[in-house]
Amino acid sequence: MLKSRLLLFAIPSVLLFSCQSGDKSQVSTAMPFPTVKAIQKELSGYYTFPTEISGQNNNQVRPKISGYIKEVYVDEGQHVKAGTLLFKLETNILDQTAGAAQSQVTASQANIKTAEAQVKAAQVEVDKLVPLVEKGIISEIQLETARANLLKAKGQLSQAKAGLDVSRANYQGINENIKFSNVKAPIDGIVGKINYKQGALVGPNNPNPLTTVSDISRVFAYFSLNETQYINFFQIVKGKDLDEKISKIPPVELELANGKNFDELGKVEAGTGQIDPSTGTIQFRVAFENKNKMLNNGNSGKIKIPRYYGMQTVVPESATFEQQGFTYVYKVVNDTVRMTPVEIIDRVQNYAIIKTGIQIGDMIVASGIMNLRPGMPITSKPVALDSLVQTLKPIQ
Repeated sequence: MLKSRLLLFAIPSVLLFSCQSGDKSQVSTAMPFPTVKAIQKELSGYYTFPTEISGQNNNQVRPKISGYIKEVYVDEGQHVKAGTLLFKLETNILDQTAGAAQSQVTASQANIKTAEAQVKAAQVEVDKLVPLVEKGIISEIQLETARANLLKAKGQLSQAKAGLDVSRANYQGINENIKFSNVKAPIDGIVGKINYKQGALVGPNNPNPLTTVSDISRVFAYFSLNETQYINFFQIVKGKDLDEKISKIPPVELELANGKNFDELGKVEAGTGQIDPSTGTIQFRVAFENKNKMLNNGNSGKIKIPRYYGMQTVVPESATFEQQGFTYVYKVVNDTVRMTPVEIIDRVQNYAIIKTGIQIGDMIVASGIMNLRPGMPITSKPVALDSLVQTLKPIQ
C-alpha cells in the first residue's frame, strides 16, 4: 500500500519536471533578431522613368541626285558648320549633259535672231505695199498676203523665244544637279555614322541617309506615362490646362547609364496630350543644356522628377518581403512574429513608406527575415531605425 502511494506521488513530480523541461527547451530555441519600431518620417524622393536622349535637331543628309561617291571630306564624330562640304558625287554624265544643254541654248538664241530677221523683212514688205494699194497700183490681195507672212514670222519668233526659255531652264536644271553633287551640312552639328563610303552608288531613294548631322548643344530626353499615371499627374499637379501643369513641374534630374547624375538639371517642356494607341502611353519631353557635349543621340538613362511625401509611416526596406504578389513584414507580438500584409507607397532612401498594414510604434523585425516563419518565437534586439537604414546598401 505504501509502495502504491509513493508511486502516485512520483507521477505528478515527473510530469511537473517534464513540463518545466519543455518550457526551458522552448525558450532556448528563441533566436535573437534586430527589431525596430515603425516611426513617422518626412521624406522626399523621385518619380523615375526610363528615357532615351536625342539631339534637338537631327538632320538626315541625303543626296538629291544619283551618282557614285567620289570624295568623302569628313569623319564620323567631327563637328561641322552649316554649309561644310561633306561628300562629292561623280558628275561626268551631268557635265556632258550640261554641255549639250548649253549648245541647245546657243541654237535657240540663233533661232531667235533668224526669226527676228524674218519679222523685220515681213514688216518691210507690208510697209512697202500699203501705199501701193492706196494708189491702186496693186491689189488688196497682195497686201493681205504680206500681212499674213508678217503674222507667221512673229509667230515663229515667239516660238523661238519659248524654245530659248525651255533650253535655258533645262541648262539651269542640269547645273543645279551638278551643284547637288556637292553634298553639304544642312546645320551646325556632329557628323554621325557614315553609311556609304567612296565609290558607293547612292541616290535619293537609298534606305539609309549618307549620314546624320546632329545639333547636340541642347538635347531632349523623352519619357512616357501610362494612362493611370497621366490621370494622376493631371489631377494632382495644379494648373488649368496641360501647359500650365507642365510649367509647374520642378527641374528634373537625369541619371546616366553609370548610375550617376548628369551635371545639368532639365526642364519638362512639352507633352503630347494624346494617348498613343499602340503603346497606351503619353510622351513628355525634357530639355537639357549639353554644354560639354557629353550627351549624344541614343544615350539612355532615367528621368527623376522630385516627389515630396510629407510625414509618413516608415520601416526599413530590409524589413519587407514579397510573396505571391503581396508585400509583408514580420510584426512582433508577445515575442512571436506575425506575417503582416502591408501596402507600400514607395521605397525611398532605403525606407519603405507604408500606407496600410501597420501603425506607428509597431515592433517590426528589421532584417534576417528569410530565416523566420509565422508564429516563430524570437528574442528582440531593438535598434534605432535611422541608424540601421544608414548601414544598408543603396537600393538599386
